Amino acid sequence: MGERVLVTLDGAFADANAPLLYADDIGALRGDGVFETILVRNGTAMALEFHLARLRRSAQALELPDPGLTKWRSAVKLAVKEWGADEEGMLRLVYSRGRDAEFDAPRSELVPEDPKPTAYVLVSPVPERVATARAEGVKVMSLARGISIDLAQAAPWQLLGAKTLSYATNMAALRFARRMGAEDVIFHSTEHRVLEGPRSTVVIARDKQLITPPAKNGVLPGVTQRSLFAVAEKAGWECKYQSLFTADLFDCDSIWLLSSITLAARVNQLDGVRMSAPDNAQEIIDLVDQGIERPGAIGDW
Repeated sequence: MGERVLVTLDGAFADANAPLLYADDIGALRGDGVFETILVRNGTAMALEFHLARLRRSAQALELPDPGLTKWRSAVKLAVKEWGADEEGMLRLVYSRGRDAEFDAPRSELVPEDPKPTAYVLVSPVPERVATARAEGVKVMSLARGISIDLAQAAPWQLLGAKTLSYATNMAALRFARRMGAEDVIFHSTEHRVLEGPRSTVVIARDKQLITPPAKNGVLPGVTQRSLFAVAEKAGWECKYQSLFTADLFDCDSIWLLSSITLAARVNQLDGVRMSAPDNAQEIIDLVDQGIERPGAIGDW
């Protein structure tokens, strides 16, 4: 295993330390593209079919060419094999519109009229923060996202249900939280409805229930959350998609931020209020592991 592994969609390995994008790639210029982040564990890309289904759905929302999932599977297989099974990895699928070729821009032979999309797979080491978040949980602050829960349906061009490359707002929120002494964020709407984290899905546990905000509220459908629900229901949990107010975060047994790399991070402090671990915390963590490790997971998005 090298420090990083880079594979293009034609099945070729590339030098991860060498330039790959053209300077006028729309993904870099405007964030006009989509991506997925997948945990590599024991030489396997976890919940790959869920991620591929969401990649296709996001691409459709941006009116990108069909990503051709067979080629993505092959590229992922090559990258994961090269990475190896000795340690976890963070695998990214990146898919952008390609080079800039606006209809009113001067044409040249250097920029084709029908530009080829940019597509590649990159495997990198898992960030050090992940182990701490899994073991100890995270300090979180709630922040206004400045949108209504009705926005996703009223303005579909906002792409609230797609996983796009436009993550500047999410990263700014995380930087602000760190300046305030927190480690992560839970966004809420103008109606004080719980939305999601900058890179996670919010799930609360109450008695024997697991509850997460519905996608219609403008949140990204979570792969790890869906994987958890699939196994938790079989283990006797009631799993619900239900709108939550921020007040509900202080009236539950535990709050979890679920994501593809960190998996399950329990909120141990919210807006300065400490939150003790419930007796069933380890059970929830184990269910998340079972969910993402089950074979043949196929998402119906």
